[in-house]
Amino acid sequence: MSTEVKVPTLGESISEATIGEWLKQPGDAVAQDEPVCSLETDKVAIDVNAPVAGIMGDLLAAVGDNVEVGALIARIEDGAGAGAKTVAPRNEEEPAPKNDDKTAGQQSDVADAAVLSPAVRRAVLEHGIDPASVKGSGRDGRLTKDDVLVAAKARDSDSAITADDAAKAAPTSTSAADEDRKVERVRMTRLRQTIAKRLKSAQDNAALLTTFNDVDMSAVIEARTRYKDLFAKKHDVRLGFMGFFAKASCLALKDIPSVNGQIDGDEIVYHEFVDISVAVSAPNGLVVPVVRNADRKSFARIEKNIAEFGQKAKDGTLTMDDMKGGTFTISNGGVFGSLMSTPIINPPQSAVLGLHRIEDRAVVIDGKVEVRPMMYIALSYDHRLIDGREAVTALKIIKDAIEDPTRLLIDL
Repeated sequence: MSTEVKVPTLGESISEATIGEWLKQPGDAVAQDEPVCSLETDKVAIDVNAPVAGIMGDLLAAVGDNVEVGALIARIEDGAGAGAKTVAPRNEEEPAPKNDDKTAGQQSDVADAAVLSPAVRRAVLEHGIDPASVKGSGRDGRLTKDDVLVAAKARDSDSAITADDAAKAAPTSTSAADEDRKVERVRMTRLRQTIAKRLKSAQDNAALLTTFNDVDMSAVIEARTRYKDLFAKKHDVRLGFMGFFAKASCLALKDIPSVNGQIDGDEIVYHEFVDISVAVSAPNGLVVPVVRNADRKSFARIEKNIAEFGQKAKDGTLTMDDMKGGTFTISNGGVFGSLMSTPIINPPQSAVLGLHRIEDRAVVIDGKVEVRPMMYIALSYDHRLIDGREAVTALKIIKDAIEDPTRLLIDL
């Protein structure tokens, strides 16, 4: 007797996904609720869990196949020993482990597999890394994709040193040079395909324009330096720059409603709330989780939301609900060293704020040349809805609030 494994409900407006990885193969023992498959959607990776315990049966969809919600993708057969992960055959030269040790090892394997996100599992398989040999840097010591990549790089570096030593003693040949010119083709993930389509669609359909300004970060840096320890002690979260820019953006969006609006057919939709999409880097690409009602939240709550999203993105555990909606986006290319950029809007939104790196520059203050920590900021907007005067004014409001953070307290 077998039990069907079907594609679960994926979230609002998501009707299909792509098979990203089979975590179980036919013949593997499966525990109830254990992940057997990883699905890639337009936004996140989702695990498909086993509805019952048993033995993995036929796989009815291959990696890369597009499958609709409710589609039958596998079967789980009745069988004994369900719940223990199958163990690879041991080397005949190795002594057989004691029964107690074997049971403990199997349980440990299952526990380890359960806490690995789909992105981490994929990285582990691709690079041949033993998860138990890598110390996790994620929350509660969880393994992240970056941990796996660092471990793989360190291993490859060690191997390269050994290979170089051997090469010095071996005669050179033309085939060695050819080995350095390999070409690798990797299928685009569904998320990367969606990012590509959405960004191209934004360029094709919106009348994109970008306005720039620069901001003296002295006041914000001073405030962070003065209060960061007290803030962290009271709220258990770091006081970052993003909270200041989020609150400053809320002031601008309230004063210039079109920047917080969107075009829907032949109508303009104005939002009386501010849901800020914060662009963060995830293992499979850029994602934009949403800080909801940012205009009503405190600095601490905004910073906590952003920190939680950053950790979830790193672990590959962001959900559909985390990224649903959004009326305005903030993207911080400065964390990667960007000096200036023209960000692309996140449809159907009409504007995006781009932040960049802070660097000391000579500026004229009251007729004197001074060195100040400056940041270029950019506002890209849909000119079909937002006029140039409105865009420039909104960016100036953000600039003024950052340079004089008191404005954030008195709503000015």
